[in-house]
Amino acid sequence: MRILVTNDDGINAPGLDVCAEIAHALSDDVWVVAPEFDQSGVAHSLSLNDPLRMRAVDERRFAIKGTPTDCVIMGVRHILDGKGPDLILSGVNRGQNAAEDVTYSGTIAGAIEGAILGIPSFALSQGYSSANRQNPPWATARAHGPGIIRKVLDEGIPRDVLINVNFPDCAPEAVQGIAVTTQGKRDQEWLRIDPRYDGRGNPYFWIAFERGPRPPSPNGTDLQALRENRISVTPLRIDMTDEPFMTRLAELFD
Repeated sequence: MRILVTNDDGINAPGLDVCAEIAHALSDDVWVVAPEFDQSGVAHSLSLNDPLRMRAVDERRFAIKGTPTDCVIMGVRHILDGKGPDLILSGVNRGQNAAEDVTYSGTIAGAIEGAILGIPSFALSQGYSSANRQNPPWATARAHGPGIIRKVLDEGIPRDVLINVNFPDCAPEAVQGIAVTTQGKRDQEWLRIDPRYDGRGNPYFWIAFERGPRPPSPNGTDLQALRENRISVTPLRIDMTDEPFMTRLAELFD
């Protein structure tokens, strides 16, 4: 099995090495194609106005001056042209990608592009807290990732579906099981703009989130599973059509 590994945290991110270790637990044929620089939050964007610059880091490790989506396309259509990957792993992201994170995440986007290209794809993310922000419990993803991927691959992934896996912020032995979950939703009142001024008095702004305890999430969601120290496994579809409302709209315009 040939595996393509990518991420959005960049070619030097520790989570990328963890993802490569997970890949090597599944196969000896592992290739890494990742962004030259941190691309967190770029979502499923393409570089259309700038050329893609490629740097060979090692025999099977390449840095691309572009987005995670660019990296997957470069990996499949150029670097591995002729014998493309059988599996794409995107991650391991530093921080969870749950709820509406999936719409912003470059990690998710790497797996989305893989699914669009017809390749079984997983997005992998490791949760952390303010206490271990600089050293997330990567051992949890490393210990549990290969087994989850094997089980899902044995079952088979439908076309145009990707698998979003979030590992909780705890040690491997503290994991309370695996939950197959729906995509949760946060209270967007936590989202805010943090205005500041530079040394010359010019304003600039950060997108930020309020600190503090979060309200409980509904049972069955990725957010609730992570709160309970369970690994969240969520199948996501490329097709975002809302079929029930589509039916109502069809009746409205008939």
